[in-house]
Amino acid sequence: MIITYLGKQFFKIGQGDLTVVFNPISKESKLSAKISKFGSDIAISTTNHPDYNGFEMVSHGETSPFEIHGAGSYEVKNIIINGVQTDVVIGGQKFINTIYNLAIDNISICFLGTLSGQKLEPSILEQIDTPDILFLPIGGGDLIDPAEAYKLATGIEPKIIIPMDYDDKALKTFLKESGQEKVESLDKLTLKQKDLIGRQGEVIVLSS
Repeated sequence: MIITYLGKQFFKIGQGDLTVVFNPISKESKLSAKISKFGSDIAISTTNHPDYNGFEMVSHGETSPFEIHGAGSYEVKNIIINGVQTDVVIGGQKFINTIYNLAIDNISICFLGTLSGQKLEPSILEQIDTPDILFLPIGGGDLIDPAEAYKLATGIEPKIIIPMDYDDKALKTFLKESGQEKVESLDKLTLKQKDLIGRQGEVIVLSS
């Protein structure tokens, strides 16, 4: 598995011939200028907002993704994806945010999306369980702030935490909270199941 960060909450995950993306940035977003189109097999959006719903940006040539947006259970290319709904406020407007759980190459993933500062219901935490990789918003403002984000992550107990949707100040605060201030950013993360052995709560910062 190869994980690449393209900014905001836009991630590309490659496993063999399969490409899965989370929260692609739309051409309607102010952030779209630096994004180049490419093809994907599965595109997952947590929130119907231009910063997170750019399905058109991950459709290229003859390759168009299976689009997933909203709560429910999906099976695509032998991958089971489960989504559960939470309510958030972005820019003063109410939105639905869907938290997704899935597994790729036997590595379990939880993607929290545009999670705000509210506590997650026990039923949602039960569905999240203890993923191998947790994609965690930490930017504050409309999203959960760095300190609360780390507190949430420690309760979920993932092996790896990948922060997203932050500025430099928020990242610095988050790394201080985690006690991992010397973490250096990576261009991409290459991971196999065996690489997870012995890891617990490790923060990996990906550069965009």
